[in-house]
Parts: sequence; structure tokens; C-alpha cells
Amino acid sequence: MHAQSIDEVIDQLDRIIEECLADDSKLAFFPILYRKVTIAVKEGIERKDFDDNERMEKLDVVFANRYLTAYQQFKAGEKPTDSWQIAFDEAHAFWPIALQHLLIGINAHINLDLGIAAAEIADSDLHSLKADFYKINSLLASMAEGVQQEIGRISPVIGILDLLAGKLDERLVDFSIKIARDGAWDFANEYNQAEASQRPTLISKRDFSIAWLGKDIMKPGRFLRVVAAFIKVFERKKVHKIAKALEGN
Repeated sequence: MHAQSIDEVIDQLDRIIEECLADDSKLAFFPILYRKVTIAVKEGIERKDFDDNERMEKLDVVFANRYLTAYQQFKAGEKPTDSWQIAFDEAHAFWPIALQHLLIGINAHINLDLGIAAAEIADSDLHSLKADFYKINSLLASMAEGVQQEIGRISPVIGILDLLAGKLDERLVDFSIKIARDGAWDFANEYNQAEASQRPTLISKRDFSIAWLGKDIMKPGRFLRVVAAFIKVFERKKVHKIAKALEGN
């Protein structure tokens, strides 16, 4: 069922988190993070931080519904986009670390879903959305440090690396978000300018590319696999304990 408001998005994310935790599924990790982002957007709308706050709520809801629909399709045994299918297939996989589970969800949602949602909301006036679209990047980047602290509690090795790296890793996260955002904006423009009959093909091609990025996240090169395996040895193993840490508890 599609959400009709930002409060309904939060309610549906709560249900997904509860369902995933009951199933001991690592798919709980991404919606926990996404719920925090959604609440931050809601608070920004209430403070009137955006140029068009009513439109920003519409964007948030349309954007969220792409994830909610993909999750519902997966649970019903239907086929979501390849980008999300790769993420969902890892629900009970042992070796991927918590950070990989978060990154593969972010990959699908920002790199594929965000551009589509922006183009659909803006219709023929996409340029007027650009300022608010880019404010989302600042919001995501501002949350990076808090998320890293929580990841550090889950994965002590990452916590040590975070201390050693100082602010470098936070700048890298900010840089990665910026790249994803810029790519999403470029795709939004391409999608917006295409004829309606061409859009399914554009989505299919984009999905194929983003799915490949997802595969790289879950199965990186040999060196990064060794690093991830080392992190995994010391990382919390229980899904509900990782979930509590991500929630800040």
C-alpha cells in the first residue's frame, strides 16, 4: 500500500523494521537509517527549511514509495528492480558486514530511485526543484558522523579506523553522497526530458548499471573482502543488537 504522507512513510518503515526483526533479517538495517533521514526531512519541512515545503513532502513520499513498493514486491514473491533485488537477496547472508547492508540500500535508493522521484514530482519544471534537491545532500552529510559513531559501536574495527582517520572518512562519505546525488540529478534530467514511451527503457538501463554497483558493494575486490572479513570477526552478530545500535540505543 502506497504511503500518502510523510507520517505514513514513517509508520510503514516502523512496520518493516518490526517485521524484519521478527524474521531475524538484516533487511532491518536500511529502514532504520531511512527512518532517521525521513524524520529529519519532516523536521526540516516543519521548520520551512526548503524553498517549497509542500512539494518537498510530495518528493519525500514519492521517493519513499519506490522503496516501500520494492520491499512489498519482494515479500510477495514478485520481482522488484534488480538494484533492490540484490539488496533483498542478502537478507540472511552471513559475511556482508552491517555497513555493506546499509550501502547497498543507499545505492539502490539514491542512485536509482531519487532521480525518478524528482522527475515525476517536478514534471516540466525540474529546474525549480534543484535547490531543494541539493539541500537533501547537506542533510544526509550532516547525519554521516552520527551514523559512523553507531557503526563504530557495532564494528569495533571500524571504530578504531574512524579514530585513526579523523575527519578524513567523514569527508569521503560526504564526497560519496555528493557523487550519488549528482548522478541522481543528471538522471532526473535525462528521465524528465525523455518521451513517456522511452522512460521504461531508461529505467531498465539505469537499473542495470546500479545493480552492478550493488554487486561490487556486496562482493568487492579481494583486498576489500579480506578487510571486510576481518571487520566481521569482531562485529556484533545478532541482528537485534545491531538494530539497537543503529537506532542509537
